[in-house]
Parts: sequence; structure tokens; C-alpha cells
Amino acid sequence: MSIYVGNLSYDVKEDDLSQVFAEYGTVKRVQLPTDRETGRMRGFGFVEMGTDAEETAAIEALDGAEWMDRDLKVNKAKPREDNRSSGGSRGNNRNFSPRY
Repeated sequence: MSIYVGNLSYDVKEDDLSQVFAEYGTVKRVQLPTDRETGRMRGFGFVEMGTDAEETAAIEALDGAEWMDRDLKVNKAKPREDNRSSGGSRGNNRNFSPRY
């Protein structure tokens, strides 16, 4: 499981976030997604800790904490929902007539 960290400064770097979470245990991975168009950080990230107990300690300590002039939103990450179409045309296919 990983931790969602929201309301991050656009200036934050992976090392910065890793150092903050390292106070609560082993940081296995930090991800800071960027916007495809601009390359700019999107204002949130994900942190993976070594154990569930470390994740819980980090969430309890950091949710609502002020860091880099922002109040962090920290909680367990939810699985990503894939909202993209699985292919084919968009819409409801009303005009589709199969050929046999």
C-alpha cells in the first residue's frame, strides 16, 4: 500500500518528501507525478513505506501538518480508477449496424 500526499508545493522534490517521511520509518519509494503538457509537478505525490505500522505513523503525524507553507493532506492511497475508454468509438454507438 502507498500513502497519498496532497496539497504539496509545486517546488517540492522527491528528496524533500523522502526526508520528511523518513522520520517515521523506511521510505521505499517516492513518486511526484507531473503534468504531461507542461512538465510541472501536479501538487500531489505518493510515498511507499517499509511497513504498515510506519505508514500509519506517518499518516497520523503528517495529515494536516504545515509544510512549505501548505497544510498537507495525507492518507492511504486508493487504487487508481481507469476512466479511459477500452478502445472503439466514443458515444453510445446508436448508428452502428453490424454486417453479417
